[in-house]
Amino acid sequence: MSNTAEMRHGGRILVDQLALHGCERVYLVPGESYLAVLDGLVDHPDIEPIICRQEGGAAIMAEAHGKLTGKPGICMVTRGPGATNASAGVHVAHQDSTPMILLVGQIGRDMLDREAFQEVDYRKMFEPLCKWVAQIDDINRIPEYISHAYHISTSGRPGPVVLALPEDMLSSAADVADAKPYVPIEAKTAPEDVARFRGALADAKQPIMIVGGGGWTAETTENLKSFAKRNNVAIATSFRCQDYIPNTHSHFIGDVGIGINPELAQFIRESDLVILVGSRMGEMTSSGYSLLEIPCPKQKLIHVYAGPDELGRVYRPDIAINASQRSFIRAIAMMEPVDGSGREEQIETAHTSYLKFSTPLDTPGDVKMAHVVAQLREMLPEDAIVTNGAGNYAAFLHRFFRYGKYRTELAPTSGSMGYGLPASVAAKLTHPDRPSICLAGDGCFLMHGQEFATAVQYGVNIIFIVVNNGMYGTIRMHQERNYPGRVSGTQLHNPDFAAYAVAFGGHGETVTKTEHFGPAFERAMNSGKPSIIEVQVDPQALTPIKTLDQIRAGS
Repeated sequence: MSNTAEMRHGGRILVDQLALHGCERVYLVPGESYLAVLDGLVDHPDIEPIICRQEGGAAIMAEAHGKLTGKPGICMVTRGPGATNASAGVHVAHQDSTPMILLVGQIGRDMLDREAFQEVDYRKMFEPLCKWVAQIDDINRIPEYISHAYHISTSGRPGPVVLALPEDMLSSAADVADAKPYVPIEAKTAPEDVARFRGALADAKQPIMIVGGGGWTAETTENLKSFAKRNNVAIATSFRCQDYIPNTHSHFIGDVGIGINPELAQFIRESDLVILVGSRMGEMTSSGYSLLEIPCPKQKLIHVYAGPDELGRVYRPDIAINASQRSFIRAIAMMEPVDGSGREEQIETAHTSYLKFSTPLDTPGDVKMAHVVAQLREMLPEDAIVTNGAGNYAAFLHRFFRYGKYRTELAPTSGSMGYGLPASVAAKLTHPDRPSICLAGDGCFLMHGQEFATAVQYGVNIIFIVVNNGMYGTIRMHQERNYPGRVSGTQLHNPDFAAYAVAFGGHGETVTKTEHFGPAFERAMNSGKPSIIEVQVDPQALTPIKTLDQIRAGS
C-alpha cells in the first residue's frame, strides 16, 4: 500500500484504503458478491474480520464501534437480504449520529436493472437512512469514494454512509494510486459565539444545559465538568447519553428521557435559559415535544449543533451556534466564568432530587429489578461498559444505574430492540480490558441472540443479563393503556436462557430471587466464558412505579 501505482484487484484496493484510513476491525457476514474484498483482507492481518451470524448484528456492532471510537465502524454485507438485514444498524447510526460505513456487495454491472438475483437499488433504499449512498462503478475511483465516505461520515453531524460494490468491479484490476488518510473536519466555535453565550448565561437565574448527540469525547466530558463548576450551571443529559458527565458530579441533575424525574421536568419548564449542546431535542428527550413549546420556547434557547440543518428545524433558538460540541465545550470551559453564586442552592436541590429518584424502589415479585441494578452498579468498576436495547426493562437500568465515566453506556436513542447483545460484543473487542455487561429483555435478547455465538467464537467474556417477563413488555404496557384487558400479539414463549448459553459453549445462570443475583453474577464473572444470567421477573413489575394491573385500570 503506497501512493505508487500497482496492479491490484478492486477488493484489494478497497481494503488497502481501509487500512490507510486506520481501520482496525470489520464486522461482516460473508457473501459471494464481495469475495474479492474478503480476499483483500487476507493481505491485511492487522484488520480483524469479525464474522457475525446475521447482518443486523454485524451492522449494530459497527455502529457501537463508531460510538466507542469516534471513527467510522465498518460493516460488510452481501446484496439483497444482507443489505436489508443490515439496514437496522444503519437506522441506529442515523438517529444516533454515529460514524459508520456500510459496504454492500452488488450484482455485476452487466446485470443491472433486470431484477437480477438479489438486485436492489441501494441509492433508493438507503437514501432516507444515511448521509450519503453511492455505488462505485469505476475501479479507478475506489480510493476517492472511500476517502469521501470517511470524511462525510465524521464531519458535521456524524452519521452512516452506504457504498454499493458491483461484483465485477471488485474482481477487475487497475493500477490506481491510494488516497491519503482522512482528517475529520470540525465546525469551530467563533469568538463572537462565546461572547453571545456568555452574555446570556450571565443574565440567567436558572439555566440548564442539556447535552447529548454524537461526536463527544472523554476530553469534552472533562471540559464540561470544569465549565459546570466554574459557572455554576446545572447539567442534564439527553436520552441514553447519561455517561456524558459522571452521574455523581455535583452539577448533574438527571437525564431528560423516557420516565423523566418529574422534578427535573419542572426545573426545565421553570428555567429562563435552556442550552442544548449536541442534542436534537427529539421526541424522547422532549417528552413528546412537550417540555419546550414549538416553535418558540418560552425559555430563552441556545442551540449548539454541528449540523446547520438541525438549527431552527423544530425549535427557534434565540442563539444558534453551528459548531461541534467538542469545539464549543472546549471554548466555554476556557472563557472568563460568569458569577453563578446565586445558583448554588437550586443546583444542590436538583442534584439531591436526582439521587433520591435513582434510589431503588420495591416492585412486585421475588426479583426487584431496581435492587438488581443497584447491586450491579456496586459490583462493577467505574469503567465497565453497560449496553442495552429497547424495552421496559431498560427503564430500570436508566433510572437506577449511575454512570461514572464517558462511554460506559451504549444504548440506541432510536429505541432499537436487539441492540445490546451485538453492541456489547463490539465493546469488549474494542476494550478487552474493561467489563462489558448487556442488559436485555427476553424479546430484546432474542432479536440478535444468535450473536452469542460470535461472543463465544472470539472469546469475549461478556455477561448478558436477560430480564424475562414472558412478553413484549413495552408494547403490552401501551396495549393495556389503550385497549385494557385485550391482549394480542405480546405474549412470548421463551427458551431456558441458561441452557441456551451452555448450548453455545458459554456459562448459564437462572435467578428467581433478588438476593441470588449477586452470587450468580460473581460465578459468571469467574467462569471465564460469555455468560447469560436469566432473571425471571413478575409480569406485574412492568415499570418502576406502576404494575400491569394498575396500567390496565388506568390508575
